[in-house]
Amino acid sequence: MEITEVRIKLMEDNSGSNERLQAFCSITFDDMFVIRDLKIIEGAKGFFVAMPSRKLTDRCHNCGTKNHLRSRFCNQCGSRLDENRAIRDADGRAKLHADIAHPINSMCREKIQGAVLASYADELERAKLPGYISRYDDLEAEYDVPVEPMVAPAASMAMNDAPLRRGPLRGHTQHSRAGSHGQSVLRGPHVSPRKDAEGIGSDRESSGFGSGL
Repeated sequence: MEITEVRIKLMEDNSGSNERLQAFCSITFDDMFVIRDLKIIEGAKGFFVAMPSRKLTDRCHNCGTKNHLRSRFCNQCGSRLDENRAIRDADGRAKLHADIAHPINSMCREKIQGAVLASYADELERAKLPGYISRYDDLEAEYDVPVEPMVAPAASMAMNDAPLRRGPLRGHTQHSRAGSHGQSVLRGPHVSPRKDAEGIGSDRESSGFGSGL
């Protein structure tokens, strides 16, 4: 597997907490596989390449919410967290991040780092030219695959166009009232409200209030 392309994005402002961060970069293997968000960092012994990583978290002992290992208090319940809970390496440095993608031997790491730092040096020279534009931002547009709109199958369209089918309407049986005919009155959407009202009214007039209770 060969590194076929390296793209660099120089930091425009690396002051403050990002003072050591000099650039982001992406590498392409065999014109087929891309890894983004590698970082070029200036260390005490020179420049080195850091692999893309994620912040490590642990759960609060009180509520179970995840918090970054640097958090002193829980983001959910506010409980105080142990500041020394992160795992430390042989030099005593806390392990706060985990690599998402990384080489598994020193030969591969040196190969990637050599290609990236060489491209970084070339990018610094290109940045001095008028009209300089970084190619790093164009990477996403070049590999963006257009998504075709989904077309519903003919069967689904026919089903969508068909009128809604409703189930049979069920009448609600009202308690029988002692009326002139001695029949129970059915209430439901299929019974005309006016006819129903008239039937009830005639019963009330003939039997009086509270009849049939």
